[in-house]
Amino acid sequence: MGQEQLIELLKSGDEKAFKELIDLYRPQMINLCYGFVRNQEDAEEIVQDVFVEVYRSIGGFRGDSKLSTWIFRIAVSKSLNKVRKNKFRNLITSIENIFEQHTEKSNSSNPHQLMQSKEEAHALHRAIGKLSENQRIAFVLHHYDGYSYMQISEIMNTTIPSVESMIHRAKVNLKNQLKNTRL
Repeated sequence: MGQEQLIELLKSGDEKAFKELIDLYRPQMINLCYGFVRNQEDAEEIVQDVFVEVYRSIGGFRGDSKLSTWIFRIAVSKSLNKVRKNKFRNLITSIENIFEQHTEKSNSSNPHQLMQSKEEAHALHRAIGKLSENQRIAFVLHHYDGYSYMQISEIMNTTIPSVESMIHRAKVNLKNQLKNTRL
C-alpha cells in the first residue's frame, strides 16, 4: 500500500490501516524515544501517546512532509517533553536535598555554628525562592546539579545566551538579597 492510500484510509478511520501504521513504525519509534528517555517503559508509553495523537490529528495532516517525518516529529516532541518533565521533577528533589545536606553538615558543628548555619540556609532558601522561576531553575540546574549551559537551554527550551543571562541575573539578585539580610 502506498503512502497516499494509507493516509486516505487513516483519515477515513480505517482500523486495519491504523494497525498497519503501528506495525510499520512502532519498532523504530521505540528506539527513537528510548534514545531520549533511556527507559524502555517510558519509551513505550510515549510511543502509545504518539499513536493516539496521530489517530486524533491525522485529519489535519496536509502532506507537506512524508507521513513518517510527521510521526517522528511528534515522537521527538513528546520525548523532549518527557525529558523536561523528569528534569523538572529532579530539580525539585535536588533543591530539597541541598537543604537537607546543609542541615546535616550543620548538625556536626558546635551550637553557635549550628545556629548560624541554619540561619544561612534559611536566608539562602528565601533568597532562591524570591528569584523568578526561570532564574531559579537555571541557577539550581547549573550550580547544584552541574548541568552545562547547553543542557539547561535544552531543558528549558531556550537559547544558551538566555541561560547565561538568567544565571548571571540570579547571581546578582542572590548576592543583593543575601547582602541585605546581613545588614
